[in-house]
Amino acid sequence: MAILQKTVGQVVREQAALYPDTEAYVYPEYGIRKTYQEFNEETDRLAKAFMGMGIAKGEHVAIWSDNKREWLLSQFATGKMGGVLVTVNTSYQASELEYLLQQSDATTLILGEEFKGSNYIDILNAVCPELKTAEKGAIECSRLPHFKRVIVMSERSYPGIHTWSEFEAFASGVSDGELESRFESMEPEDVINIQYTSGTTGFPKGVMLTHLNVVNNGKLVGDTMNLTEKDRLCIPVPFFHCFGCVLGTMAAVTHSSTMVIAEQFEPKKVLQMVQDEKCTALHGVPTMFIAELNHPDFKSFDTSSLRTGIMAGSPCPIEVMKKVISDMGASEITIAYGQTESSPVITQTRADDDIEKRVATVGKPHAEVEVKIIDPASGDSVAAGVPGELCTRGYHIMKGYYHNEEATRDAIDSEGWLHTGDIAVEDEDGYIAITGRMKDMVIRGGENIYPREIEEFLYRHPAIQDVQVVGVPDQKYGEELMAWIILKDGEKLDAEGLREYCTGKISRHKIPRYFEFTKDYPMTASGKIQKFKLREQAAELSRRTEV
Repeated sequence: MAILQKTVGQVVREQAALYPDTEAYVYPEYGIRKTYQEFNEETDRLAKAFMGMGIAKGEHVAIWSDNKREWLLSQFATGKMGGVLVTVNTSYQASELEYLLQQSDATTLILGEEFKGSNYIDILNAVCPELKTAEKGAIECSRLPHFKRVIVMSERSYPGIHTWSEFEAFASGVSDGELESRFESMEPEDVINIQYTSGTTGFPKGVMLTHLNVVNNGKLVGDTMNLTEKDRLCIPVPFFHCFGCVLGTMAAVTHSSTMVIAEQFEPKKVLQMVQDEKCTALHGVPTMFIAELNHPDFKSFDTSSLRTGIMAGSPCPIEVMKKVISDMGASEITIAYGQTESSPVITQTRADDDIEKRVATVGKPHAEVEVKIIDPASGDSVAAGVPGELCTRGYHIMKGYYHNEEATRDAIDSEGWLHTGDIAVEDEDGYIAITGRMKDMVIRGGENIYPREIEEFLYRHPAIQDVQVVGVPDQKYGEELMAWIILKDGEKLDAEGLREYCTGKISRHKIPRYFEFTKDYPMTASGKIQKFKLREQAAELSRRTEV
């Protein structure tokens, strides 16, 4: 496939012209069904609303909710008028939200009202107390100097916040010609999306992705799945991840496939959608597929319409893959591997690969993607069968980290190679297996967690002298977190107290499952902590410990 020199907005318009009557998206929970023609018209209107609010090309618009229809429309509407969509993790609490809005220079926030017990309006008011007395669209927030506007995905009235219909009404002030002028001004190389990924320093970095990045990655992902306008893709993975908004929505739209969307993942709900909507494809991290297969009512659902999909986010157990093929009927299910910095997919298994290749490897590189495996010490390429660091180059590499040139230089070398930090092995057939991570990243149920971020947070506890966080194997989530704590002299603290300390301050998936108290850490002769020994001890303890 040749690289598409297209913007997100151009793709939507082309598909609407090709397949105007094909369903673009369905929200079965709400009985909402829209064709590609309607989807194109809706996103044109919303693009005008963004412009009518005064949002300039290149301005940063943060979005914080589960997979609501407003999220989907905002993704493609900003793609038509040049706003940069900054995606916010649904689990974020106040300190994380403040950091993201501040670091991204976001001027605008679109948000849902709540998510799994977190009241987003209350959290936002804690970050920006001036909101309660602010004029809508003219917010002045001491902690967020660029911040001006908030839009809620509802019709409920809140001080300083536009309702969704108030936002949509701004469209009437913008002419078709003004939209076309903005639309035509955009280039494929323009940044369209910033996604935050945790760094080893403990502070998330904003990955800048372009139209070219996400359009082509979505196209290649869908090509590898053999998607067409006849396919119906069930998307229960979150939009704020590349999994949702590139492998999901963008893969579907670049192939005129129908998006069948779950606002939040619930195994029974997903099975119902697959059956009722006759979905041909289903995405999920392994834990999602496990929950679906093990649901007590699984056998009462007809999933025979399934053909393909993607399992990604963490290593896939072979027995799960076999059941997805045999019990669900998704005979062409694929595995994908990548990272946000590569927008995100680097390698993917093919529909006709045998089961061993689909489980023991992460497939072969996509077309138009270069991959090499190097000796981390020398930088030289290694032979087939020899482990080394996986590096990749091509259209899919991010523009860089927002306001972080040093981290960008660390990630992308002078020849344009992105250094993934993952240890990989390539076999004689060109298939790649990921065997470890150079960094200490923990993947819990598809969520990438960097221990340093948790350590930095726990260090703030007045009773803690030192803390080291490591990953431990877990049957359900792939990995869980264990925090090794050294307390200050005379201090008393237990696991329950620490859990309570974390709750509401950091995302739930970042709260360690295990807390182990110790007097010292295994050290090298030069005084460096041997984290690999902590991991070994943690794995042994976790086998014997239940919270």
